[in-house]
Amino acid sequence: MEYRVKSGHPLKQRSGSMVIGVYESLKLGQAAKLVDQATDGQITSLLKNGDIEGKPGQTIMLYNLPGVACDRVLLVGCGKEKKLDAAGFSKVFSGAIKTLEEGGTTNAILYLSDLTVKGWNARQKTSQAVAACESACYRFDQLKSGVTGPRRPIKRITLNVDNASLAAAETGMLQGQAIANGMSMTRDLANLPGNICTPGYLARQARTLGRKHASLSVKILEESDMKKLGMGALLSVSRGSRQPAKLITMEYRGTKKSVQPVVLVGKGLTFDAGGISLKPAEAMDEMKYDMCGGATVIGVMRAVAEIGLPINVVGVVPSSENLPDGDANKPGDIVTSMSGQTIEVLNTDAEGRLILCDALTYVERYKPDVVIDLATLTGACIVALGHQTQAVLGNHDPLIHNLIKAGEQTGDRAWQLPLWEEYQQQLDSNFADMANIGGRTAGTITAACFLARYTEDYKWAHMDIAGTAWVSGKQKGATGRPVPLLMQYLINRASK
Repeated sequence: MEYRVKSGHPLKQRSGSMVIGVYESLKLGQAAKLVDQATDGQITSLLKNGDIEGKPGQTIMLYNLPGVACDRVLLVGCGKEKKLDAAGFSKVFSGAIKTLEEGGTTNAILYLSDLTVKGWNARQKTSQAVAACESACYRFDQLKSGVTGPRRPIKRITLNVDNASLAAAETGMLQGQAIANGMSMTRDLANLPGNICTPGYLARQARTLGRKHASLSVKILEESDMKKLGMGALLSVSRGSRQPAKLITMEYRGTKKSVQPVVLVGKGLTFDAGGISLKPAEAMDEMKYDMCGGATVIGVMRAVAEIGLPINVVGVVPSSENLPDGDANKPGDIVTSMSGQTIEVLNTDAEGRLILCDALTYVERYKPDVVIDLATLTGACIVALGHQTQAVLGNHDPLIHNLIKAGEQTGDRAWQLPLWEEYQQQLDSNFADMANIGGRTAGTITAACFLARYTEDYKWAHMDIAGTAWVSGKQKGATGRPVPLLMQYLINRASK
């Protein structure tokens, strides 16, 4: 969709549809008040009759209102005026866009700039609005035959703002489009099946991205390169697959080379059957999502390049499959990581940490300011935190605080779990420096404890996104999280 921002009187706008807001308290938004006055109280009558209650995202379409230039006026519920949060804000725009699309509107103007979320300015409101609209229109039907899409897809959305906010809103609109593009790319990659989205496919997508943006340089390490570097942990996972592993590196330079970069590391398991420790058959198809961390990194790198943030960012995606085979890892095998530390593989289904640990050692060469890794790492995280929030752990509290703050700002929230030394003993091994699992208890924490042994030389945070990166069940699919959180974190850094 094309987006624009402008300032204009709602009664004089000519567009396919106009969107105005009403609150749960039956209070009208600023534009709704003007429309109500022009129509002798028609909006107020609808509220009194209970046709719309004002709940976030609730909608009702009105036609041919007197005194209004637009043929159609969409009322959208905006929730409680003083208690609107990021999730409610997104529901307002998602609800409006879905109704407009179902009704065949090709262009619309949205008068919702008076919505307020604590701590948000005009730039952030516009950015979030664009991202919510794009997310509501997202579809993954590229592998279906005979799909035609919406009867009349929306082509243009205009966001009305006051004159004083035009410049900030313009910036927000561009940022929102880039973030939405990054989320869509993340979702597309994650939704593709494992027979298409292989490690090689991810590498080709990264290269294509690099060719589109001069600020982005891409390098792919092959298995022969990894062997020379001593990446025994990563290569032990790929041994069971006919698809060769790839280590994808993407370097974005938005400022002086001397400025230390933010390094993002994303787990890129394009399919995880568990290896010899085979997973149950039920819902194994969802293990194509085990590369959501890697997909997130690629999506974020696209958004950063499109915005042109004045910072340096490096994205690293270790990518492999984890399948059973005569040459696959066996429980009890001992492998040597790039760091020289040895690992007893007690469970081959705890493979994500094996590919991540070598990548986390590799990124030391970039002399990072901070390193953030992202992984659908443990089912224990879903048990602990559900699907509402991702876990964050690490060795640098200011970094963790800034990630949590960015999550609060966007509604893409994270929650800190402890990473105390007492948990490390659960990784003790009789035969190697460590085991790759720590038993049934505190699974998310002990997985992070494992990674912590490879991150002692820099500031690091680990995000377990197993509960947030995709939705299971009838509506299963990738969510694009935590692209919004990471982009807000990077935008916050850039603004300083």
